[in-house]
Amino acid sequence: MSEARQDKSVKRDKRTSKVPSEGSHVVKGKDTAGKTKDSLSNVSCIDEHHDENTRLALTLENTYQMGPRKRFPAHAALEILKDVLRSYLQEEKYEVDWSRQMTKTICEVIRARVKELMIRRYKLVVLVHIGQLAGQSMQISSRCLWDAAFDTFATWSFKNSSLYGVASVYAVYYE
Repeated sequence: MSEARQDKSVKRDKRTSKVPSEGSHVVKGKDTAGKTKDSLSNVSCIDEHHDENTRLALTLENTYQMGPRKRFPAHAALEILKDVLRSYLQEEKYEVDWSRQMTKTICEVIRARVKELMIRRYKLVVLVHIGQLAGQSMQISSRCLWDAAFDTFATWSFKNSSLYGVASVYAVYYE
C-alpha cells in the first residue's frame, strides 16, 4: 500500500479516535485477487478490579457428620472468661472512652484464647459489657435458637469498686 493511503488511514483513525493500542498489531493478508491488503486489529483488555478482601468460594465435600466429634468445652471457656476479666479489669476505674475501647480489646482476647482450644465446626459469638457501678441495677439477657444437644455457652461477671464487666461466649455447632 502506498504511503499516501497509509497516511490517510492513520488520519481517519485519529479522527474517529480508533488509534491502535499497544497490544494491537498489523496483519498483512492476501486478497483473493493476489493483492496484499492491510488489516488493523485492535486488542482491548478490561482490567477488572480485584478487591484484596474478597474471598474465593470454597466448596467442600459433604462429611455427613451430624454432630461434633468433640463437644465444646464450656468449662474451659469459663476459665478463660474469669482469667481475662480479672486481668484486664482488676485495678481499673470506670471511664467512658476507656470502656468503649476496652470492650473491643477484651472481646478480641477472649475470642483468640477460645479459638486456641481448637474445637472445630463451632461458630463463636463473644459479647462483653462494661458499665459503671453507681448504685443502679443491671440485667442482661439473651435469646437465640439453637440445638441444646450440641450448642452451649459460658458467661462470667466481674465487679470491682467502680465498674462491672460481663462476658459471654456462645458456641453454636455448624454442620
